[in-house]
Amino acid sequence: MYVAMVTVMKFILAKKGSMVSFVGTDGRATAATLLTVEPAIITQVKSKATDGYEAVQVGAGTRSVKNISKAVQGHTKDLGSFAVIREFRVVDSSAWKKGDTLDVAVLAEGDIVEVSGTSKGKGFQGVVKRHGFHGGPRTHGQKHSEREGGSIGGGGRAGGRVVKNMRMPGRMGGDRIMVKGLRVLGVDTTNNKVLVSGCVPGNKGGLLELVVTK
Repeated sequence: MYVAMVTVMKFILAKKGSMVSFVGTDGRATAATLLTVEPAIITQVKSKATDGYEAVQVGAGTRSVKNISKAVQGHTKDLGSFAVIREFRVVDSSAWKKGDTLDVAVLAEGDIVEVSGTSKGKGFQGVVKRHGFHGGPRTHGQKHSEREGGSIGGGGRAGGRVVKNMRMPGRMGGDRIMVKGLRVLGVDTTNNKVLVSGCVPGNKGGLLELVVTK
């Protein structure tokens, strides 16, 4: 379960939609992303007195009960079978109550938000694509080393071992990414849509966490 630190009282879950071009009142076009807000139900309110910290836990979406562990079923049995459960740490959790619903109405045009999600997975990649290596020379006798990473260790380097954090081929993407400073350009309470400036991480339809910072 991901935990987001919140210093204000507004947060919501959403799904990534399409990118669009937004034209403001000044006539300037801005890249923006359309998000579909998932109405979330508060499943638990944690306080410093009982849990050691202040937090609000929310659940969104639905899934088959057979795909949910017995522990989670018992935790949310009186509220529903949620596809995802996320927890947001807050300064004071007394403003929330278990069973309440959070929807797009918590956002307002002009809000500055942080958007967190999982970046697109790109599979196993080499060092040129993954780390931006230039590769070997194209001439002067090179044969099969055009996109190789070169030596990773040896007797003259770090005592013959491979040092930590060595940049090598491997899985690329699928990381948790946070994009800060995005502005809410519009809120559609009828269709549970919100338009934010810029781009957000993940695939289309991927789950995102929006936290209002100011």
